[in-house]
Amino acid sequence: MTDTPDNALAVIVLAAGQGTRMKSSLPKVLHRIGGRPLVGHVLASAAALGPARTLVVVRHERDQVAAAVADLAPEARVVDQDEVPGTGRAVEVALAQLEGFAGDVLVLSGDCPLADAGTLTAFLAAHRTTDAEVTVMTAVVDDPNGYGRVIRDADGDVARIVEQKDADDAEVAVREINAGMYVFRIDALRTHLPAIGIDNAQAEKYLTDVAGLVRRAGGRVAASVVDDVTVTYGVNDRAQLSEVGRLLNARTVRRWQLEGATILDPATTWIDVDAKLAPDVTVLPNTHILGATVIDTGAIVGPDTSLVDCEVGEGATVRRADATLAVIGAHATVGPFAYVRPGTYLGDNGKIGTFVETKNSTIGEGSKVPHLSYIGDTTIGRGVNLGAGAITANYDDLAKHRTEIGDEVHAGSHNVFVAPVRIGDGAKTGAGAVIRKDVPAGALALSVAPQRNVEGWVEKNRPGTHAADVAAKARSAQKADDGAQEEDR
Repeated sequence: MTDTPDNALAVIVLAAGQGTRMKSSLPKVLHRIGGRPLVGHVLASAAALGPARTLVVVRHERDQVAAAVADLAPEARVVDQDEVPGTGRAVEVALAQLEGFAGDVLVLSGDCPLADAGTLTAFLAAHRTTDAEVTVMTAVVDDPNGYGRVIRDADGDVARIVEQKDADDAEVAVREINAGMYVFRIDALRTHLPAIGIDNAQAEKYLTDVAGLVRRAGGRVAASVVDDVTVTYGVNDRAQLSEVGRLLNARTVRRWQLEGATILDPATTWIDVDAKLAPDVTVLPNTHILGATVIDTGAIVGPDTSLVDCEVGEGATVRRADATLAVIGAHATVGPFAYVRPGTYLGDNGKIGTFVETKNSTIGEGSKVPHLSYIGDTTIGRGVNLGAGAITANYDDLAKHRTEIGDEVHAGSHNVFVAPVRIGDGAKTGAGAVIRKDVPAGALALSVAPQRNVEGWVEKNRPGTHAADVAAKARSAQKADDGAQEEDR
C-alpha cells in the first residue's frame, strides 16, 4: 500500500458474479494466475492507491469469496448483494456502506487482474483533471464482440454506454469498448443509482446507465482511453484465464529481466508475482518459480525445475529438481532429479544429488547426500558424506522419529538408519550397514553377516533355464582349468 493515503478515494470491487462460463465449482474470481486469485490482483492494485475504504461486493459462493478477501486484504469490507441483479445494484448496496464519505469512487471488476497500479493511478489522475462526474476507462479494439460500446457526442464526451445485447447495428459497429472500470463522484452515484431500472435485454440494473442519467441532468461523462488494451482484459472462461495468465507472466518475466536476471526462455519460464529474483540470477528453460520464492545473486535455476516458496542462496545451483518450502544455502547444489520436500534446510556448500528425496531435515554446511537416498526427519552435521542408497527409516507405522548424524560422519553405500538413532561425530559405517543402535563418536559401525555360497544351487533348483545352462558350462570350464593347473604342478 502507498505511504500517502488518499482520503478522498473509495474503491468498490465487484465480485458477486457466478461465472457460469468457467464451468467450475470454484467462484470465478478465485481462479488463480501468477500465484494469486484473480480478485487478489485487483485488490493489490487497489491497495497501492491508498484508498480510504475498500469494499468488495459478493454473492455467488459468498463464504468462499469473503474468506479469500479477508486473507488477501484484511482492510477491505465485504458487502452482500441482494437478489436484484446487475452491476448497478452491486454498487448501490456498497454505497450504503460509504455514509459520510465525500470524494471519488473507483469501481473495479474482480475478474480483471491486469489493470495494475500504474494504470489505475493514471486513470484516477485523468478523472481528477476534468470536471466530469463520471470517467469511463475505454479501449479501441479490432474485435469489440461481447463488450459494451462507448457512444460519444459531437464534443467527444461520452453520450451513453450501450450493452451489446441492447445495441442497434450502428452501435454494434463501434470499436471503442467499455473496459468495466469507472471513477464516479460519489454524489453522482447517490443521485442517479436509485433511478436505474431493469428494462433491458438482461433484466439487470446496469451501472452504465448512470452515464446516460448524468448526461440528461447536464453533467459531463469523460472517457480515458488506455494505450495497452490488455489491461482491460477480463476472464469469463478457462481459455481467457490461460491467456490472461500468459500475459501476466510475460510482464513478470520482463520485469525481472530488466532488474538484471538472465531468463533464457521466457516462453517456458513461469514466475509468480510474489517471487523475487536478485541481479545476476540465471533461469534456464522450463522452470517454474512459484509462491514467495526468493533467489539470491548468482544462483542458477533450471532447466526443468519447480520451486515453491523456497529460498535459494547466493551462487547456488538447482537443476531438474522439485522443491517446496525449502532453504538452499549459498553455493549449494541440488539435483538433477531431486525431490526436496517441505522443511528441508541445505547448508552452504552442501549437496542434494541425483534421485535424492529429503523432508523435514537439516543438512549441514558442506555435507553431501549425493545419490539414490531418502532423508526424512533427520539432522545432519557439517562435512558429512552419505554413500549411495542411504535411507533414514523414520516411520514405525505409528509415529515419525528423528535420525541425528554428527559432524564429519562418512557412511558407506546402502546404509539404513533406523530411527530414533544417533551417529556420533567422526564416526564411519560400512557398506550395507543397518544402524539400529547409537554409534559413538569416532566408531566404525558394521552389521556384517558371513557370506555363504551354496555350490550348484541354480543347476539343481532351476534346471533347464539359461542361467542353469551357463552356470553348468562355467563350472565345467572351471573344473577343466583347475585340472590343468593341477597337472602343471
